Amino acid sequence: MADEELDEELEEGDGAKNGKKFPILIVAVLIVVGLALAGGISYFITTQVMSNGSSESVSANHDPGVFYKLGDPKDGGILVNVGGIKSTRFLKVGIVLEMNPDKESNMVDGNITEAAETKIMDTTLQILRTIKLEELDANKQDELKARLKQDINKAIGEGSVYDVYITSFMLQ
Repeated sequence: MADEELDEELEEGDGAKNGKKFPILIVAVLIVVGLALAGGISYFITTQVMSNGSSESVSANHDPGVFYKLGDPKDGGILVNVGGIKSTRFLKVGIVLEMNPDKESNMVDGNITEAAETKIMDTTLQILRTIKLEELDANKQDELKARLKQDINKAIGEGSVYDVYITSFMLQ
């Protein structure tokens, strides 16, 4: 009997030790999982921020472009009737294109070819004539520049225009 009581006391002692180890083990596992989760989230956020910043710098890494001003240099740009045929609104805009000098179909000895110049002016005038007055808002100039770049690149070949700059803008 004494042996049975001794065995029961030993078993109860092991149970108490196991009971204390179990919550400590759960806390330790939760801490490790929490740290791993925090590290993963930090890594994800960091890579997203770094990739967004680097995409802009990658697109800016190109050979220096050749700047070409659209329109009559004496008039200071392009003068066009906007808002439809019956509209009395006029837009005078100065647009400068940064052209890719490596495009041999558009550039010869650092000068733009006559065919490319004609296509560029036609595309630009077509966009400016068909644009709605609401789209000429100052807050939407980036959209206008993106559309000009996209449509001109379609007309003369992808990668021909690096960027579009609006140097003057007067709506009357």
